[in-house]
Amino acid sequence: MAGFNEIIKSREVKALLEASAIQMSALGYTEHSFRHCRLVSNKCGEILELLGSDEREIGLGRIAGYLHDIGNAVNRNQHPDTGALLAYDILIRKGIEYKDAAEVMMAIANHDEGAGVPVSRIAAALILSDKADVHRSRVTNKFPDTFDIHDRVNYAATRSVLSIDPLSKTAELDIEIDTSISPIMDYFEIFLNRMKMCRNAAEHLELEFSLKINGTKLI
Repeated sequence: MAGFNEIIKSREVKALLEASAIQMSALGYTEHSFRHCRLVSNKCGEILELLGSDEREIGLGRIAGYLHDIGNAVNRNQHPDTGALLAYDILIRKGIEYKDAAEVMMAIANHDEGAGVPVSRIAAALILSDKADVHRSRVTNKFPDTFDIHDRVNYAATRSVLSIDPLSKTAELDIEIDTSISPIMDYFEIFLNRMKMCRNAAEHLELEFSLKINGTKLI
């Protein structure tokens, strides 16, 4: 069966993530390629490990995290569905079990706030990991004068940490925002639906979600 290391070394996966980076840059989006996918992959595996998942589920979570945005190589619209099908095909050809490939496919198809639902533990962990990545390192636009609201909010985020406490059964997203760059209200304007999705994902994992910005608990 294909392991995580085999996936990240795959020339096919690399080509798809490179295509995704080109397309997202052309559309003016923040970074959705290697940095983001590696971070989401690591965090997804970490969440599942902290919550007592076995090695199989942790491994599938890491794979789902790494592959979750490859659909952007085709088109930004419906990228969760496209990416899910691409991932399933890649994993089956690499010898992974149908059931395992299907679990990864389901998680990827449900990671976006447009229509996603935490249908499994892997999907829930992926949602939390993906939506927690708000940081200035994601901004690819080199010209601050041309920043849109997404660029401003991400660039203003100097720190973003998602903490899972299995004992207190909490999931806390702690963000530091430089309000001289972007007011906190801008964060809610573009990310409120994502935070609702994080709350639902946390509930699926039997956790209580909270959001802290600049030291103040807001959700």
